[in-house]
Amino acid sequence: MTGAGPAALLRARGITKAFGAVVALDALDLDIAPGEFFALLGGSGSGKSTLLRIIAGFEAPDAGRVLLDGADIVATPPWARPINMMFQSYALFPHLSVADNVAYGLRRGGVAKAEAARRVADALAMVGLAGLDRRRPHQLSGGQQQRVALARSLVMRPRLLLLDEPLGALDAGLRERTGFELRALQRQTGAAFVMVTHDQEEALALADRVAVLDGGRVAQVGSPRAIYERPASRFVARFLGAANVFEGRAMGGGFDSAVAGITFAGAIGGDSLAVAIRPERIRIAPGASGANSATGIVEDTAFRGDDTLLVLRLSGAATLRVLHAEQDGAPPARGDTVTVGWDAADVVALAS
Repeated sequence: MTGAGPAALLRARGITKAFGAVVALDALDLDIAPGEFFALLGGSGSGKSTLLRIIAGFEAPDAGRVLLDGADIVATPPWARPINMMFQSYALFPHLSVADNVAYGLRRGGVAKAEAARRVADALAMVGLAGLDRRRPHQLSGGQQQRVALARSLVMRPRLLLLDEPLGALDAGLRERTGFELRALQRQTGAAFVMVTHDQEEALALADRVAVLDGGRVAQVGSPRAIYERPASRFVARFLGAANVFEGRAMGGGFDSAVAGITFAGAIGGDSLAVAIRPERIRIAPGASGANSATGIVEDTAFRGDDTLLVLRLSGAATLRVLHAEQDGAPPARGDTVTVGWDAADVVALAS
């Protein structure tokens, strides 16, 4: 699934890249729309960083095309593309001031000194670093260094900005605040942002669309809500939000999982081989029985602030993850027998 559309700014078509015997990207297709915040989400080895480097021009694909406004840019060197990349390491020059770091690309591009100074001042103001232009990188905090790297990218006025794990080096509180600032900057500049991340919460919170990568291919692409609530495969269901996935067989408009001893009632497709249900969609329901309910023993618990994760041991080897909200009272304890239930609309059929 590629999410293709006629107004795409950038199209990746059949992108293949191998490093020796390891295939990093496998005939991957993807579209990025003008002015959107797009997230490439996946685990280690999924191919997301390799794809970012190919779009930037730092890696060449073994096969496939990268089309910007319909023109193939695979043979175009990085400095000739209207694309900038902010590296995870920030890659600041330690001997240059903040202003000189930000101005570096402008000077290489032959921008006049007065124009460069004006654009540097505007970029530093945009990222909240006005007045720090004469400092050196070692005089800045990690968050401030990241803003310098961002300003250095934005000052070039790229049509497409690539962000490699942009929030990975920040602590939790600063990461959330910086994420919202990134969104505000993206809207302000009108550039398309493509962010690589392994953090699903980050991708869901910031992106207009998310592509989940698995084994060098796009497993699913869509809005954060769509891919979270309606995963297309077992992999996406488990990777994004750690849904409960049960194997079984479709039967009479429902689904039967013998290994879990559960019958799921609802609009289940006749070719479904598995179903998924999110832990937060399951509620404790004493007295419930029949379809869309289960009884198990609390095997483990984990307090998480607003809720408690319960792991229920069902029949056989099957387990069920349930999120118990704090406002619903004290959670069950380990060893308790608990009956839970859910709505038919919350069961997602998986065909792959």
